[in-house]
Amino acid sequence: MKKISVFNPSISLIDAYSVFRSTYKGEISGTAPIVNTFEKNFARFCSRKYGIALSNGSVALDLVFASLGLNEGDEVILPSFTIISCLAAILRCKAVPVFVDVNESSWNLTAASIEKAISPKTKAVLIVHLYGLPAEAKAIEELCVRRGLALIEDAAEAHGMRIGSRIAGSFGDASTFSFYANKHVTSGEGGMVVTNNKELFQKIGNMRNLGFDPKKRFVHNELFWNYRIGGLAAALGNSQLKKISKTISKKKNQAHYYKQLLKPLMHELSIQAEKWKEVENNYWVFGIVLNDSYSRDQVMERLAQVNIETRPFFWPLHLQPVLSKYEYRCVGSLSVSEKLGKLGMYLPMGQGISKSMQRVVVKELTKILIESQGK
Repeated sequence: MKKISVFNPSISLIDAYSVFRSTYKGEISGTAPIVNTFEKNFARFCSRKYGIALSNGSVALDLVFASLGLNEGDEVILPSFTIISCLAAILRCKAVPVFVDVNESSWNLTAASIEKAISPKTKAVLIVHLYGLPAEAKAIEELCVRRGLALIEDAAEAHGMRIGSRIAGSFGDASTFSFYANKHVTSGEGGMVVTNNKELFQKIGNMRNLGFDPKKRFVHNELFWNYRIGGLAAALGNSQLKKISKTISKKKNQAHYYKQLLKPLMHELSIQAEKWKEVENNYWVFGIVLNDSYSRDQVMERLAQVNIETRPFFWPLHLQPVLSKYEYRCVGSLSVSEKLGKLGMYLPMGQGISKSMQRVVVKELTKILIESQGK
């Protein structure tokens, strides 16, 4: 059977033409005008004043946390169920991560879980919108304002998500995005920080470009980074942004079809809510969580044997081996994060995945689960 990839980026002829035009005009470097155009367009899309395009979403987090002026021992609250980039950015600025659990239906943070974790050492909160649904952004933002805490919004998986009357990327002091190949908007690699804070914007912009001084270009008072994005990537991202509604609509349709196909298996697995607190799932991925009678890894291996590619969910941050070298704090049992990390996986989705392929995926998954029950 032909391989069914877990994702294929949606690259159109218009996207290709955008990159070609940028190449033809010589706009290929990190200082090309197309980069600034992409920054302005994406910031406007997120209802923000400023955008800083970067080489990827992980360094977007790095620069935001480096710009906050955290001191060693300051605490940052974040979900345990998220990608390692979030933890790395906090540890690199010598702050202490404080892990809280996620909601069982949304797989995301709530204001109540964060409030229980606040201590006199708490200086910031990092919320992450995961897999298609958001953290309880508005309530968390209000909590952070009330308690005088910085709020960083990781919206790497939430391009175009509507949260009430607002859009993901408009909450807190700054928001970060990734434009990796499997995102709703891709530039191959790439990232962005958006903010309304002019001082933060200028500081991060300076940090991403080696700290060049316009008056004394090669004289440096600080050691910063070269985290620029290239003009070709910006051209692709700018073109991708124009069709984001179509991309999200396709994924929602695919998710609804998966749900129909999976109905006979719903006693064997669970899925993320279609809507949570009036926010519709925009299905960055379609995740399933197996019952604990199954081995997720064995199911994935069996699917791989028939050329169906899948991905495991994030492994909980509080269980990462690297933490043995650092100080950290956990609040509560974190049982939901552990369950998702152990039993969660997502199925092929996106451009190039047809309904017939979806039927094959569910047919093979059903066969594997039935055979596993017989053992």
